[in-house]
Amino acid sequence: MNNFRLTLPAAYNEPIKSYLPKSPERKLLEAEIERQLGQVVDIPLVINGNKIRTSTKKKIVPPHDHQHLLATYSNAEDEHIHLAIESALDVKNDWESMPWQDRASIFLKAADLISRKYTYLLNAATMLGQSKTAYQAEIDATCELVDFFRFNVKFMEEIYARQPFSEKGTWNRIEYRPLEGFVFALTPFNFTAIAANLCAAPAIMGNTIVWKPSSTAILSGYYLMRILKEAGLPDGVINFIPGKGPRVGDIVLNHKDLAGIHFTGSTKVFQSVWKKVGENIAGYKSYPRIVGETGGKDYIFVHPTADIDQVAAAAIRGAFEYQGQKCSAASRMYVPKSRWNELKDKLVLLTRGISIGNVTEFKHFMNAVIDEGAFDTAVGYIERAKTSKDAELLVGGGADKTKGYFVEPTIILAKRQDYETMTEEIFGPVLTVFVYENQMLNQTLDIVDKTSIYALTGAVFATDRNAINRMMKKLVHSAGNFYINDKPTGAVVGQQPFGGSRGSGTNDKAGSMLNLLRWTSARTIKENFVPPQDYRYPFMKD
Repeated sequence: MNNFRLTLPAAYNEPIKSYLPKSPERKLLEAEIERQLGQVVDIPLVINGNKIRTSTKKKIVPPHDHQHLLATYSNAEDEHIHLAIESALDVKNDWESMPWQDRASIFLKAADLISRKYTYLLNAATMLGQSKTAYQAEIDATCELVDFFRFNVKFMEEIYARQPFSEKGTWNRIEYRPLEGFVFALTPFNFTAIAANLCAAPAIMGNTIVWKPSSTAILSGYYLMRILKEAGLPDGVINFIPGKGPRVGDIVLNHKDLAGIHFTGSTKVFQSVWKKVGENIAGYKSYPRIVGETGGKDYIFVHPTADIDQVAAAAIRGAFEYQGQKCSAASRMYVPKSRWNELKDKLVLLTRGISIGNVTEFKHFMNAVIDEGAFDTAVGYIERAKTSKDAELLVGGGADKTKGYFVEPTIILAKRQDYETMTEEIFGPVLTVFVYENQMLNQTLDIVDKTSIYALTGAVFATDRNAINRMMKKLVHSAGNFYINDKPTGAVVGQQPFGGSRGSGTNDKAGSMLNLLRWTSARTIKENFVPPQDYRYPFMKD
């Protein structure tokens, strides 16, 4: 008999392992990397728990060593996309009817499986398949991922506890139903944790999912499916269908039972998805919820009172960690003329000292960009800057894709505030600096605010508190995640909910209760304990 009021365990942020030389975790991770390099995984589709292999196979290679074969995966064909939708709809009633505590236990177990049993499996897959350092893989595929699971189930508990006031004689309550239909998760390459959360957040609230992963992050995604299965996730709740984006999208976005879209990726793709939903709006059973986080042209603004050593460290980490392939990566920086020479020397010196190479060599700060397309895009911006009268290459600028897609960390000095690398998203290790006249500080803040279509992250550096307050006010709509004397990357679940507005997305704040609410459709219930027995009101008496 279940006659107790259940309370979930308190959520907490997973401690970050250091991977120091000769440490136990370093040895275990190195052994797992070696194991994964010695095999070729055959990755199927996973639909209703069934592993399905198709005749169309694609290769998975490490971006830092594109001649090495890590895995092959099956590409979904039309019949499989339809089957995944049917599976999600077939199991929907059972999944949403499961007690919420049982749904929570599945994801809490998955979190502990990842943090205790499968840390090195997921970290190694993320390092090899997505070219991340050990530290970048740790904070992503272990720490942030399990933080999402632990905090989201706690947010679910808090949401369900939010109930309305009831007058005497009535009982009012709100039922937070899942959406009616299925949710389509479109996930990116750059964070294993984001891919997991785009599927898990709606699922935790009782929704079922059709998941189309990025073609460059399928290995870690497949291992995640296996872990969720071990944690007790019923078959069909999340259906894993790697495939061509337009092919999957065309079928999914035309289905009448599409209830929601959870997306992280490019602005162009997100806008095309939204446009398609608009074109099909009359054919859906309900209006689909669209939750998306797209690009960024994230900034660092340096005030004349800033600590230059702090700025330099933040700029290097913010711009070049994970090769600048974070939507939050610092890609434009504004520096007062009075401090520029001092900062320039530090930036050039630090950037020249950055090591780049294979993820299996732990000494490197940077690895390869994700694929040849990303390489060509970044190199294109760099080569144009080398010959432009409006730009000057300060450091870096080299690139080589012979063995892996390696691009040197590059800093460009823009002579115009609207030069292309100051305004366009590059998604590579390129930081552009614009030097402003000290007396033009307020006007430059206006430029920061208006330069980009994006409003994801931004940082200001100053020691003058009044200046900080003025900059916060001036830049109020320029970033959904705003940092003071810190790099504009590294949001932590439960501490800095993540998301931006304008061209950066719907700002539904992953890692917070706000995102979970988007996957519910509330029903208000009023129960009258003593209903009236006469339709007439007292005022009607003579």
